[in-house]
Amino acid sequence: MKKVNVALVRLLQFVVFVAFTFMVITYFGAMILLPLDAIALLIKLMGVVGLHGFIGALIAIPAVGYLSLIIYRTPGLCKMIVDTGIDLVKTGKTRVEAFNEIVDAVKA
Repeated sequence: MKKVNVALVRLLQFVVFVAFTFMVITYFGAMILLPLDAIALLIKLMGVVGLHGFIGALIAIPAVGYLSLIIYRTPGLCKMIVDTGIDLVKTGKTRVEAFNEIVDAVKA
C-alpha cells in the first residue's frame, strides 16, 4: 500500500510540475506575442481605414516599436515583469519540492 501512496504523491507532484511549467511558458510567451498581436491588430485597423496591408505594416511596426521603447524606458517596469516570472518559477519549484516531504512521510 505504501508503494501506491508514493506513486500517487509522485503523480500529483508531476501534475503540479507540468501546471507550473505551463504557466511559466505562457507568461513569458505572452511577453513575446503581445507586441506581435498589437502589430497584427494595427495592420487590420489600417486596412479598415483604407490603407493596404504593406503600408499598414510600415506604419504599425515602428509604432509598436516606439511603444515598446517607452515601456522599456519606464523605470523598474521591465524588471518587475521579469521578476514576476522568476517568482512564478521559484513558487513552482517550492511547491514541487514540498511533495518530497510528503513522500518521506508516506514511506516511513
